[in-house]
Amino acid sequence: MLNLIKNEWIKIFKRAGSYVMIAFILLGVIGSGALTKYFEMKTEQSSSNNWKAELTAQIKEDEKEIKKVPEIAKKQYKKDIEINKYRLEHNLAPSDKTTGYKFINDNKMFISFVGLFTIIVAAGIVASEFGWGTIKLLLIRPIKRTKILLSKYLTVVIFGIFMLGVLFVSSALIGFVLFGTGNGDNIHLAYMDGHVVEQNMIGYLIKTYLLSSLDVIMLTTMAFMISAVFRNSSLAIGISIFLLLMGANITQLISMKYDWAKYLLFANTDLTQYFDGVPLVKGMTLGFSIIMLLVYFVIFIALAFGVFTKRDVAA
Repeated sequence: MLNLIKNEWIKIFKRAGSYVMIAFILLGVIGSGALTKYFEMKTEQSSSNNWKAELTAQIKEDEKEIKKVPEIAKKQYKKDIEINKYRLEHNLAPSDKTTGYKFINDNKMFISFVGLFTIIVAAGIVASEFGWGTIKLLLIRPIKRTKILLSKYLTVVIFGIFMLGVLFVSSALIGFVLFGTGNGDNIHLAYMDGHVVEQNMIGYLIKTYLLSSLDVIMLTTMAFMISAVFRNSSLAIGISIFLLLMGANITQLISMKYDWAKYLLFANTDLTQYFDGVPLVKGMTLGFSIIMLLVYFVIFIALAFGVFTKRDVAA
């Protein structure tokens, strides 16, 4: 199995596109750091001594607005109000300057690009074998089809983790070099089950990156399944990218009217809602979302392996 994974890994990095993907992530992080540093130096905002009065005014404003906004927006307002109240009660001034920790957190936006690149690899890793005709060379080996397909899937997952690691490490290096660690009081205020909880910033960032990549893993698995079933990388890429960009938004709109939205894939991929936020649909729990993700995962994997192992390959 290790040799099969090694061979697939070599195939990925024989393509120039793989290095372009890594370069894109690195350039994105560098560009983000340079722009943030430039605008921060240009504005040069100083910390306000009246932060308590400002937070008090913000709380009053939010309490007025929460009565006017739709139900789905009330969750965010309530979260902001409780966190601001906690800051006042515990004398925790909000930071108006970028730190290395904040920079890493802000760069979560690049996880979507990690997902995009991993989907492209997943969509092509099986379909391309059929397109190039090399699938026949693979299947004449005395190796089970399930083992061949599993090695390809594991390679895709490892590639996704590798890209996520590139993003996190590059963000940390550039962030701490350009912005430092702040005043040393680097805690994150999380909103869990209606209560504000202090969390270690590094632990929070690692957990958030890992949890935020779940939708990437699920979409990658789906793209891999489509690639194996339909032998069409374009179809796999198209459907997966559309869902990556629009899936969460569509699910959020449905959840505003229908409780059955909780059974949809994208209602459950964001597990951070249980550690730092409010569940999308009332009554949803961490255990429920994990079960739903496992159900979807088993369906995708069963389809991929079921079709691949039974389908005849034309001579």
